[in-house]
Amino acid sequence: MFRLGEDSDITDEAGQPVLHVDGKVMSLHNRLILRDPAGREVGQVRRKLAALRPTYEITIDGEDVAEVRKHLLTAFHQRFTIGVHGAGDMEISGDLLNHEFTIQRDGHTVATVSKRWLTVTATYAVEVAPGENDVLILAGVLALDLAAGE
Repeated sequence: MFRLGEDSDITDEAGQPVLHVDGKVMSLHNRLILRDPAGREVGQVRRKLAALRPTYEITIDGEDVAEVRKHLLTAFHQRFTIGVHGAGDMEISGDLLNHEFTIQRDGHTVATVSKRWLTVTATYAVEVAPGENDVLILAGVLALDLAAGE
C-alpha cells in the first residue's frame, strides 16, 4: 500500500519546465503534488482508499475537479474514465499497457499519449488539444501511471 516517492519534471517540447511532480515518500494515498516552475502547488493526484475499484482524485488549485476510475469488468483490456465534476466525462482508450492511448470527450480527442522507448528514463509525449485544461489532462495521465504501478 505504500509507494516510495518519485520526483520528476514535465517539460514542453522545447525542454522548458512546465510542472514539477513531487511524489510523497511513504504515502498511504499514493499522492503526487504538481508544482509550477515557481514552486507553487497547482494540483494533486491521490488514491482514494475507500473505493471498490481503483480511483484517483484530482485536485487543482485546492478544488476537487475530477476522479480517474478504473472499470471493473472489461474484457481483454483495461478501461479508465476521467469523471470531471460539472463537465463531460473523458474516456481513455488504446493500449494502456504500452502507454499508447487517447483521451476523448464526446467523441473528440482531447489528448494523445505515447511513451518514448529510446530514453534512459520513462518519457511520455502528451499532446493536449487547444482549449483543454493542461493540468487536468497531465494529472489524469499521472493517475494512470500510478494505477499501472500497482
